[in-house]
Amino acid sequence: MGTKEDRDQKLPTEPGRSTAGEVSTKSEIDAFLTTVRSMPKQGQAGRRGRLVFALDATASREPTWDRACHIQAEMFHQTATLGGLDVQLVFYRGFGECKASKWHSDPAALGKVMTGVHCLGGQTQIRKILQHAIKETKREKVGALIFVGDAFEEDIDAVSHVAGELGVLGVPAFVFHEGGDPLVARAYKQIATLTRGAYCPFDLASADRLRDLLAAVAVYAAGGRQALLNYGAGRGEAVRLLTRQVGG
Repeated sequence: MGTKEDRDQKLPTEPGRSTAGEVSTKSEIDAFLTTVRSMPKQGQAGRRGRLVFALDATASREPTWDRACHIQAEMFHQTATLGGLDVQLVFYRGFGECKASKWHSDPAALGKVMTGVHCLGGQTQIRKILQHAIKETKREKVGALIFVGDAFEEDIDAVSHVAGELGVLGVPAFVFHEGGDPLVARAYKQIATLTRGAYCPFDLASADRLRDLLAAVAVYAAGGRQALLNYGAGRGEAVRLLTRQVGG
């Protein structure tokens, strides 16, 4: 992926189905929700935000990947007055392949990395994405995680457990769902709830909507909840819906 400096960093191999000790019970999920609801609102204005931008790069997502390559620059543009933004691209595809780029502060550099990625068939690896976000925020605070996908093929209890851990660290996941599969929607909504983030559906016909939503999350990562409220005030219903969900 690009030059030697831009070469992807391979994430740990995902183990098989979780053991009984890793499965989240209803009481554990309730406990995580209680914890994250008691956390203070973020307020990072004046500092560079850090955003993990994670995408499903399996074969079914190729058209949307191309669209995301064109609109990602809007995320940087909308945060310029808030202290700026550093973005790390994370993606999965093929047989157990899940990679992360270095952190980028320039939209052209991130776009170059994204255009070097080709989608390949494979199964979802959302748990790896969440684990990676946990690892990164323990090194240095991550303001938010964006995930864009259209499928869910994992153990929901194991994924929920990790999502809860991410929520306790104060990193909301903004989950964008392409397509209308109700089972996928249920899983994605649970991830958003456990991290105190937001869930939003979209389709290929709504490129402007996706652009505005991605920019809104970038604003949150750079400036916190108040910056998101300010941004959402002059936007469409989709952005206002996202704003209402955050921290709810």
